[in-house]
Amino acid sequence: MLALYGQTFASRLLLGTAAYPDALVLQHAVRAAAPAMITVSLRRQSGGGAASGQAFWDLLRETGVPVLPNTAGCQSVREAVATAQMAREVFATDYVKLELIGDDRTLQPDVFQLVEAAEILIKEGFRVLPYCTEDLIACRRLLDVGCEVLMPWAAPIGTGLGTVHGYALRVLRHALPDVPMLIDAGLGLPSHAAQVMEWGFDGVLLNTAVSRAGDPVGMARAFALAVEAGRAAYRADPVPPCEHARASSPTVGQPFWHSEAYGFHAENP
Repeated sequence: MLALYGQTFASRLLLGTAAYPDALVLQHAVRAAAPAMITVSLRRQSGGGAASGQAFWDLLRETGVPVLPNTAGCQSVREAVATAQMAREVFATDYVKLELIGDDRTLQPDVFQLVEAAEILIKEGFRVLPYCTEDLIACRRLLDVGCEVLMPWAAPIGTGLGTVHGYALRVLRHALPDVPMLIDAGLGLPSHAAQVMEWGFDGVLLNTAVSRAGDPVGMARAFALAVEAGRAAYRADPVPPCEHARASSPTVGQPFWHSEAYGFHAENP
């Protein structure tokens, strides 16, 4: 079970709700993925489109899946805190995915403002899931102000590149083994999700890889299976990689082992 701030969830997959072809596809994708939570941004979903307005909120409630509001689009501490406060009123939840973007091109988190906003929200009773980079020091600062969960990126939002800095992510996981960590942003294929789960991460959050796929419903199910497989592999204690070949079958007692020593050759059977 995935445990976040003392609450347990049956799934280790979180699913975004933006950029789907229409509301019906979104609903079917949520059912196929059976996620722990679905994320939604007040700032972006209120701007119109196929899945917005009251119909959108009604659809979210019909899924029966807990909602994780996020502060997507915020670029200052003041914006992020105000958005989180509004989201708590709308969705009646203390959970918030905290996003504070520092660069418009890469959509990289501003870890300095992120720590400040997280501290304010935690003091107000929020359960903060900060969208951060793989930087170990920044992650430690977030833990210092009271965050109990981290959400490091794999790659810039929407790129589908997978783990760009795999080494740094593995170092982060090793350095903070007891902290729940969900990989957020940049995953593009189910194999990417399986990989980070095999490294010991506790879950993944997806949006673009599912919503913009040719078959979002099929892709949602594929990612759900990949997350399960990756977690199962991690728990099964994989064999460590080795640079030299190691025979998987015993050779002692095989009839033609080192047959050359007895005068047998391929050309003279």
